[in-house]
Amino acid sequence: MKLTHFNQFGRARIVNVSEKEKTARKAIAKGTIKMHSETLAKIIDGHMKKGDVLSVSQVAGIMGAKKTSELIPMCHNILIDGIDIDFEINKEKNEIDIFASVNTVGKTGVEMEALTAVSVTALTIYDMCKAIDKDMVIKDICLLEKIGGKSGHYLKKDVKINEG
Repeated sequence: MKLTHFNQFGRARIVNVSEKEKTARKAIAKGTIKMHSETLAKIIDGHMKKGDVLSVSQVAGIMGAKKTSELIPMCHNILIDGIDIDFEINKEKNEIDIFASVNTVGKTGVEMEALTAVSVTALTIYDMCKAIDKDMVIKDICLLEKIGGKSGHYLKKDVKINEG
């Protein structure tokens, strides 16, 4: 497999997508943050001193997706048509699953934007709760599905996709 982010001299470059056709593209990513049961209860009950953890982290994830090209050096600046972030709370495991879905019509995909959205959402949850729980673990950030583009449809095997 040829890596496209290197030029003929082995140096980093942004891939030229000017000749590619615009197509509808979508990416769905997932990540999990694990915490103490008391922390999860405070999030659910809305008793965190910094505010509504899920609402604030959701907005932060959306903002993060929009800033992806500023954070990841070889990412293109993409016009994003839609971003949705959803949560699944698992009280038995003391975890919050984070799902990000990003859409565009463009010449390159939005996988990195979806992954960034999940990461920033999880980091914001950590930031808002770290005063009472420094043991939180952010884990299993991955791409679940990619639709559109030359490489076609990708669906991660054996993973449940939450679309809200």
